[in-house]
Amino acid sequence: MATYQLDDIDRRILSFLVKDARMAYLEIARECGVSGAAIHQRVRKLEASGVITGSRLLVKPSSLGLNVCAFVSISIAEANKYQEVTESLKKIPEIVECHFVTGTSSLLVKLYCFDNDHLMSVLLNTVQNIPYVKSTDTMISLDEAFERQVWVKDFKSTSFKSSAKSAKK
Repeated sequence: MATYQLDDIDRRILSFLVKDARMAYLEIARECGVSGAAIHQRVRKLEASGVITGSRLLVKPSSLGLNVCAFVSISIAEANKYQEVTESLKKIPEIVECHFVTGTSSLLVKLYCFDNDHLMSVLLNTVQNIPYVKSTDTMISLDEAFERQVWVKDFKSTSFKSSAKSAKK
């Protein structure tokens, strides 16, 4: 796999874009002391190498009436059915994250619902009916203390492997 070497300018670019993905390249260029074209070219290289995987608009769930945030740990009856279960979970619009985890469960998902009745319906009528789902354990979030992106300036390593599998230690 290709390795992209991050330099100080790349780190500065990333730190600005993590704080504000809409920041103008010319403004970043002024802060970094290089041309706007150089910033544009570096961002394209960071995207092509997989360092930048996209940008997104964030919507506050409660503004859409999604007032319940829950985390559900899911145990799978057969470990080799992980892909089948995750493909089924992808079809549930309330689920916004899915992680393969260590511990007593196989998966941890994050979902948003309108209310507790909606959550119960998603769990009982959808998630627990997925083949190979053995059990679930639900935790309702009472408040989100904070959410943030990775802190780019704190990274000590100067290389990025474009494949998650090659990043294993």
